[in-house]
Amino acid sequence: MLSRLAVGPRSVQFSRILPRHARLTYSTVSERPERDEDEETEYWRRRKTEWKRKQGGQTFLDHLIVTVRAGKGGNGCAAFHREKFKPFGPPSGGNGGRGGDIYVKPTSALTTLASVPNRVIGHAGGHGLGTWQNGRNADPTIIHVPVGTVVRELSREDPRAAPDEWQTEETSLEGLDYHAKQDKMRENRWVHYPRFHEANTYRDSFKDAEAALYKEERQRRYDRRQRQILNPINLDLDKEDDMADTTNQALGQRRVDSLGHLIATGGEGGLGNPHFLTDVNRSPKFASRGHEGERITLSLELKILADIGLVGMPNAGKSTLLRAVTGGRAKTEVAGYAFTTLNPIVGVVRVSEDGTFEGSVSSQSVHDETNAELVAEREKMERGDYAFALTRNQALNQSDDHYGHRFDLYEAFRFTIADNPGLISGASDNVGLGHTFLRSMERALALVYVVDLSGPAPWRELGVLRDELEQYQPGMSHKARMVIANKADLLGGDGDPRLVEEAKQKFHQLEEYVKAEMLIPPSGRQLDVVPTSAKFSQNLQKVVSLMQQYVIEKRTKD
Repeated sequence: MLSRLAVGPRSVQFSRILPRHARLTYSTVSERPERDEDEETEYWRRRKTEWKRKQGGQTFLDHLIVTVRAGKGGNGCAAFHREKFKPFGPPSGGNGGRGGDIYVKPTSALTTLASVPNRVIGHAGGHGLGTWQNGRNADPTIIHVPVGTVVRELSREDPRAAPDEWQTEETSLEGLDYHAKQDKMRENRWVHYPRFHEANTYRDSFKDAEAALYKEERQRRYDRRQRQILNPINLDLDKEDDMADTTNQALGQRRVDSLGHLIATGGEGGLGNPHFLTDVNRSPKFASRGHEGERITLSLELKILADIGLVGMPNAGKSTLLRAVTGGRAKTEVAGYAFTTLNPIVGVVRVSEDGTFEGSVSSQSVHDETNAELVAEREKMERGDYAFALTRNQALNQSDDHYGHRFDLYEAFRFTIADNPGLISGASDNVGLGHTFLRSMERALALVYVVDLSGPAPWRELGVLRDELEQYQPGMSHKARMVIANKADLLGGDGDPRLVEEAKQKFHQLEEYVKAEMLIPPSGRQLDVVPTSAKFSQNLQKVVSLMQQYVIEKRTKD
């Protein structure tokens, strides 16, 4: 049986008798590139990190390489007009339509690059037809990206860049002789009238048109190279496009929405045979094909737009703090292990005129671990506690709290806070979540350190956090404005005077370290130090008030 499978004209391929997953493994083991031990370790570390980030339905993506190919122009038509009593009419081939352009447009409806495809191909223009019918211009293609995305064009020397239309053609011509290359290039550029392909190549009018076409193509290629060198695409999409005011527009005119920023131009349509009509050649029997659209490779990098960025070690209580100040509206996961938060999460803090924030009037004053809250919720459902309970809207109507939609009447100011993955030593060298975390902090108006006051030496954490920010981007730590000493409820025990005194001394030591070692140059500004308990929503009023002050100062200055 094995011999019949292995040899003979009727033998069955070995891969066909394997299951699908086994066939994939069998075919790729020999093709896997060889790596040294360090590269192999780094490769699997990154794979594991990305796998963890995608657990629980988290599809956050903040960096992406996109290959963009604008639409190809339509071909021109080689045709002649025919009608009754006129058997030999003039050339009547229409021009091809223009290929579709590619635009990129920021939108606040997206928060991640996960919905952006890796390859974007524009629509092709319509072909020209007889009786002077031009082809249809293709519709543009719009790439929607989140607000805060930075778009950069990769240079030709970058190994991640895809080849452009000319490099692709050069690759297809490799290994061919001179005449085969000439025939292939003519096939890509010209449309011939039936049965006149060979005759056209010997005519002087065709050779002149071919020389003019190659001259135009060389100029177009030169202009593209100059643009890529002198003015590459570099867009900072930090806000949505403003809509044009059409209040005083005349009736009956459509409102034209913004397409965004042009990044790739579609190819021009080919020319019909009337374009090649001369005094010498009165019946041109050839037309040109449409030009290829621009092909470029873009690097998309999403930098979270948040007013306040929380910076802290893993398990310092940043997620709990975000839930507390937003009244539980920010859906962050809270657990007792490190790296609970794998993706940046942005929450909105709403403040009234008297300084009251939404989280302070929420009915939930204790923010426990997510798993513990789910277990308690499940137990209530099994006991039947919700059988006759009020609905959410009924509870709000019968309550005097101003939480939820009722707070809209009292809201006077709002700002955003970003909960970021925990920062560890070596993050600037891409250790842990590395650049994935640090990239999301670059745009924050102010940074707030969050340390675990119950830890053995919270001041050492501050030094590590500051050094990692500086190593990643010099001057980034100058945005820091406050130090939150979280988990203060774990100190002091049950009110033992000795433990309370030790807690006070520990907090005083943290304050002295901040005053001596954490001064912000060049003015020597000191950081505010505030003890809190995010789990029990203690001393958060001062935290929110200071954050509001930082945001107002920065917005006024900018």
